[in-house]
Amino acid sequence: MGNSGIKQHYETASKTGVLQLSNCKLKEIPIEALNLSEILRNLDLSKNRLTSLPDDISKFKLLKQLNLDTNRIETIPESLGSMKKLELFNVSNNLITFLPDSFAKLSNLKQVYLNNNRLKEFPTQLLGLHSLEVVELSNNKITEVPSGMSELYAAELNLSQNEISILSEDMHQAPRLKILRLEENCLSLDAIRPSLLRDSKMHTINLDGNLFEPKLLVSLEGYNEYTERYTAMKKKMF
Repeated sequence: MGNSGIKQHYETASKTGVLQLSNCKLKEIPIEALNLSEILRNLDLSKNRLTSLPDDISKFKLLKQLNLDTNRIETIPESLGSMKKLELFNVSNNLITFLPDSFAKLSNLKQVYLNNNRLKEFPTQLLGLHSLEVVELSNNKITEVPSGMSELYAAELNLSQNEISILSEDMHQAPRLKILRLEENCLSLDAIRPSLLRDSKMHTINLDGNLFEPKLLVSLEGYNEYTERYTAMKKKMF
């Protein structure tokens, strides 16, 4: 995109609060974008060449949506935690290995997209965020779902295409979790606790591509209760 085209985007953003800078070959956040920090509510920097985020990303106090999909970002600064109005954060298709501790302060966060990164551990900074709806963590290198899931408030969690072999004992206590995707991991049948099927609120648990045939789930304690929830969900849809 030429300079004149980008200039037009800044002029539009000053009126709408929405700045689209996708696919502009950017290596850093332009100063012109930072100068709009008191106005912007939606910033799209996807499909660029960003390798990091500046500490002054925190200037975007009013930002509700930040799209950083498909860049080369390795780390997220602690200062991101002061962007308290953020509702959607998309940093999929990057090189992220961990989230900063300050991420736990993003109390209005509803949707988090961290798929196709290099996470080796489940980001516990997401626990305790009461506004969460969707957490996307597919295609990373996560090996375990840790304890503390009773503090995961998302309705949908995607952990497919990881290396997970262990699920936490309190997975069934996630208070709002309805959809759990665990396809293509390293789970054995023994890893699927009866409580997950019997006592959770989940109506959809996808387990294809693990170390057992999905049809063997029928033999597990709690399977009947799970299918009752699934059937009830289907009836509501029609």
